[in-house]
Amino acid sequence: MNSFELNKILGALLGCVLITLSLNIAAGALFAPEKLAKPGYAIAVKEGASEKAGPAEPSQPIEVLLASASAEKGAAAAKQCGACHTFEKGGPNRVGPNLYDIVGHERGTGRGFNFSAAMKAKGGAWTFDELNKFLKDPRGYIPGTNMTFAGLSRDSQRADVIEYLRQQSEKPVVVPKVAAAPAAPAGAPPAAAPAAAPKH
Repeated sequence: MNSFELNKILGALLGCVLITLSLNIAAGALFAPEKLAKPGYAIAVKEGASEKAGPAEPSQPIEVLLASASAEKGAAAAKQCGACHTFEKGGPNRVGPNLYDIVGHERGTGRGFNFSAAMKAKGGAWTFDELNKFLKDPRGYIPGTNMTFAGLSRDSQRADVIEYLRQQSEKPVVVPKVAAAPAAPAGAPPAAAPAAAPKH
């Protein structure tokens, strides 16, 4: 191969490189993406969507929910708690304490379980209302608790679980009966929650 043919081959390769580089620069100039001030994705939201949703309906008192609660449904829902708790009398503690006869029991005491400092400091008894608040958002209601469960968002499901826990006792705590409120006239503000009366 003489030097002339070698120069032709090298010139062709150099020409290809230069053309490719030129095309790359031209494409970059034509199709350059717009640089964002902040990294992320823009999410389109329809205007007025939040206005249509309106305020969330207030939760009913737990005593009202317990009137129609199902212990059978509560037992089914409580199966997700079985990895950390037992429910039968004399059952062992696991990651969490045994929950037999928990309703009305003093919080953070006994059961042969080492409760968190936050649970001991909270004190008080596990009333229906306290169980309801805790089961809705354990870490939000008692910050520092060792319970990692996210909580039960549905009111009816919490009531079912509480009814199941209530029945796990030789002497179940009586559910207070809530008196029915009279119907409010149209346009009147909502009445306050009625006082609870003991169930006979």
